[in-house]
Amino acid sequence: MSVNLNKGQQISLSKSDGGTLSVVRMGLGWQAAQRKGFLAKLAGTREIDLDASAVLLADKQPVDVVFFQHLTSDDGSVQHSGDNLVGGTGQGDDESIAVDLRRVPPHVDQIVFTVNSFTGQTFKEVQNAYCRLIDESTGEELARYTLTGGGQHTAQIMAKVYRSGTTWQMAALGEPASGRTFQDLMPAISRLL
Repeated sequence: MSVNLNKGQQISLSKSDGGTLSVVRMGLGWQAAQRKGFLAKLAGTREIDLDASAVLLADKQPVDVVFFQHLTSDDGSVQHSGDNLVGGTGQGDDESIAVDLRRVPPHVDQIVFTVNSFTGQTFKEVQNAYCRLIDESTGEELARYTLTGGGQHTAQIMAKVYRSGTTWQMAALGEPASGRTFQDLMPAISRLL
């Protein structure tokens, strides 16, 4: 059963039977907002290139990143599905990042998921944006965070998974930011750790 998260909410990634999840996938989806006005139909559908990234951190310091130009973490525990240049139809995740929690090195204590507009469009031009966490072994959606409000920012720090003792947790962050790449978002990420 999926949990709809609000900004700031957290959930445990322990299974209801007391076990722990082994592989989770963070799915991201979005659509271009409908154009308004008389010429909207003539202009056609707008394409929005959002990029998902996962920043691996150890003691609040970045140690690796997975994004469209580096699809697999150096240790192999985090893998990106590949770059979607145009956004979706609303029929599933546009980009996803799988995390094998068993293989994440012990020194990595947080993984922060971001989405940014590489082409510079603002979230005012995006609709139906979400991130969701899926148990990769069952396909079950565990949690979903839906972006609301649009805005003039070009990025969102969506969520993080982090170690809490011997288990993992997820927190919905939903923090607006500005930047075309994950590097541009590092100051904003640092404030949320």
